[in-house]
Amino acid sequence: MSITETALQAPAATEERRAVSALRPCLLLWRREMIRLRHNPVRLAMGLVTPLLFLVVLGTGLDAASGNLGKAQLNDYRAFLFPGVLVMSVQAPAIAVGISLVWDRRLGVLRQMLVAPFPRSSVVLGLALGGATTGAIYGLLVLSVGGIASIRYTPVLLVVMVEVLLISLLFTSLGLLAAVTIRQVDTFQVVVNLSLMPLMFFSGAMFPPNGLPGWLAVVVKLNPLTYGIDAVRRTLPGPDVLSSEQTRLLVGGWHPPVVAELGLLAAIVALALGVATYRFSSSK
Repeated sequence: MSITETALQAPAATEERRAVSALRPCLLLWRREMIRLRHNPVRLAMGLVTPLLFLVVLGTGLDAASGNLGKAQLNDYRAFLFPGVLVMSVQAPAIAVGISLVWDRRLGVLRQMLVAPFPRSSVVLGLALGGATTGAIYGLLVLSVGGIASIRYTPVLLVVMVEVLLISLLFTSLGLLAAVTIRQVDTFQVVVNLSLMPLMFFSGAMFPPNGLPGWLAVVVKLNPLTYGIDAVRRTLPGPDVLSSEQTRLLVGGWHPPVVAELGLLAAIVALALGVATYRFSSSK
C-alpha cells in the first residue's frame, strides 16, 4: 500500500472510530434501563394495574350504563377506550427515565457521565431509547390482554407496536427535556404529574374527539397525543366502532392520514431531543 493510499484511509478510519465511540455509551445507557426493568418485576406487574382498571372497570361500567339508558353511541366502549389505555400504559415508565436523570444529577452519577470522553448527545439518545423500549414493553403487555376489548390478534399488531414505540419515545423525549430544564426532584415530579393527566384527558382517549364544544375541541386538536391515539385507534384490528364516523378526528373537515399523524409525532420527538441535547450539552 502506498503512502498516498494510507493517508486517504486514515481520516475514514478516524471517523469510524468516532462513530463507534459515540454509539457505545448510547448502548450502555439503553442496557442500564433494561437491567433496571429486569430486576424490578413488581414494577412491571404494577404497570398493568391502572390500564386494566380503566379497561375492565370503567369500560364495562360505562358500556353497561349507556346501554341501559338507551343512549349507546358506541357499540363497545371498551374497544373505543383500549387505544387510550394502551397509550396510558406507556407514559409512566417512559417519563420515569426523566426522573432517573434528575436523580443521577443529584447523586453525582451525571457528573461522571459528563466527564467521560464521549458526546453528550449519546447520553440523551441512550436514555431516550432505553425509556422508549421500557414503555413499549409495558405496551406489549397491555396488547396481550387486548382480547378483553375484542382486539384481534393479527400481524397488524406489529404496526401498532411501532406506533406505541414512537409514542413512548415522545413521552421519553418530553420527560428528558423537562429533566434537563428542572433540577429539583420534587419540582420535577410535581410538574410531570400535573402535565400527564391533562395530556391524557385532552387527547380524545376517553371520549370521541369529534363534535366537542368549541374550546374543548380546540384544546384536543392542539394536543399532539390526540394524533397518536387516533393513529393507534385506526390501526388496531378491532370492532367496526374503531373506524366509525363518531370516533373520527376531523381537523377543519379533514381527517389526517395515519402517516401524517405519525410524522407529526416524529417531528415533535426530533425537536424535543434536539432541544434537550442542546441544553444538556451546555450544562455544567
